[in-house]
Parts: sequence; structure tokens; C-alpha cells
Amino acid sequence: MDRYTLPRRTRGFTLLELLVVMVIIGLLAAYVGPRYFSQVGKSEIKATKAQINALEKALDQFRLDTGHYPAMEEGLAALVTKPANEAKWDGPYLTKGVPMDPWGAAYVYKIPGEHGEYDLISLGKDGQPGGTGEAADITNW
Repeated sequence: MDRYTLPRRTRGFTLLELLVVMVIIGLLAAYVGPRYFSQVGKSEIKATKAQINALEKALDQFRLDTGHYPAMEEGLAALVTKPANEAKWDGPYLTKGVPMDPWGAAYVYKIPGEHGEYDLISLGKDGQPGGTGEAADITNW
């Protein structure tokens, strides 16, 4: 027997067999992919809620020490860096600095707030006010 007349079982896969396997893998990816990426979006929303909760606790600690929440001009940076006119500041109130939301944008801090003493807002995935689903704003109220 020469090398051109090998039995079928030692020649490898045919092009048709490889195409069938690739189609099956493609179908599986099409089925699993959307489910996986929807979980990523849900985890970003949960992370945002956890960060807002941590910021609220830091703001409350700031208020306990100083008697008021940071002014609008000071913003959330007052949780990390002592404002010039704060004698009772006992921070930093955040160990790793003010975080960005999971989409890389800064949290919006408003004082006085429309829904409480202050408002904390992440504009969501789209970075625009309002929205639905993953693009919806995430707030502290």
C-alpha cells in the first residue's frame, strides 16, 4: 500500500464533516451568546447599585463628622480629599477614591436633591438621562 491509497479511517475529516461541525458550533453560540450577554448587563446594574449604596454610606459618615453633606462645588471628591474649609473632616471616607460607574462615567451628585437631601445618579449604559432596560438611570431613591 502506498501513501495515496490509505484506508478511509486514517485520512481525516471531509470538508462536509467539518462544515457540519462548524454549523453546530454556530447554532450553540447563537443560543448561548444572548443569554451570557444579558447576564453581563444585569451584573453591571447590580454593581452600580452597590456603588451607590457605598457612596451613600460615605456621604452619611461625612455628614456625621461635619454636620452637613458636601456642597455641590465640592462634590463627591470631598469624600476623599479634605475641603479647604472643613475643620471637622475626618476622612477619607472612601478607601479607593470615588469610583466611576461600570460604563466609565462619573456619578451625578446633586444637593439639594429633588428626591431627598441629595441625589446620586448613574445615567446607565447610554450615558443619557432617562432610558429603559440597561440604558435606564440608576439612582439612590
